Amino acid sequence: MLKIQKLHKSYPIGDSSLHVLKGIDLFVEKGEMVAIMGSSGSGKSTLLNIIGMLDEADEGKYILDEVPIKNLTEKKAAVYRNKFLGFIFQSFNLINYKNALENVALPLYYQGLKRKKRQEIAKFHLQKVGLLDWATHLPSELSGGQKQRVAIARALASNPKLLLADEPTGALDTTTSYDIMAFLQQLNNEGKTILIVTHEKDIAAMCKRIVRLKDGVIMEDNFVKQVKATVDV
Repeated sequence: MLKIQKLHKSYPIGDSSLHVLKGIDLFVEKGEMVAIMGSSGSGKSTLLNIIGMLDEADEGKYILDEVPIKNLTEKKAAVYRNKFLGFIFQSFNLINYKNALENVALPLYYQGLKRKKRQEIAKFHLQKVGLLDWATHLPSELSGGQKQRVAIARALASNPKLLLADEPTGALDTTTSYDIMAFLQQLNNEGKTILIVTHEKDIAAMCKRIVRLKDGVIMEDNFVKQVKATVDV
């Protein structure tokens, strides 16, 4: 599913450069649920940006679903992101003037689907996250947990190969965080491949594998006994 080999990334700083990723090797199989952990400056955000095709490595290989990700134009990167990836952000990234249904349907617009089909798919995924009754509500009328569920529905709408979640519970209280993680575990049990960047140990423990970065190097990569989120979804 995801193959990264000997990945390097540096950023220029004045007359020198900062070597952020130092030969990362990471392999994720279909159906895995992986947490990426690391302190500030460890390289986890840079790695996520490269996986999300928002940045490009200086050296190394990145293959997603057997497709080499390299030398992409902005247009091609956008097409690949829409085809392969679903994004879930800490700050939800919903469009404030669009209601829940419109937010979920947005990725499908860029796939060229007709309005009726976009709405059918969006309603299906809002139903899946338990928010169909809130379809016409704006983000300002939703709680934090509801906003994240809409964001998850939006991420699922285009049927991505890989879900990328960047601190998905960072803006939520503990109970709501566990509620969201329980839903992500359910999606994973249904076969969805999920990669979660988090600094929270309890959230990482709810994944099936934990990768720890430090100073641009993977220090640990272990399968763990998954802690089940116990909040009803």
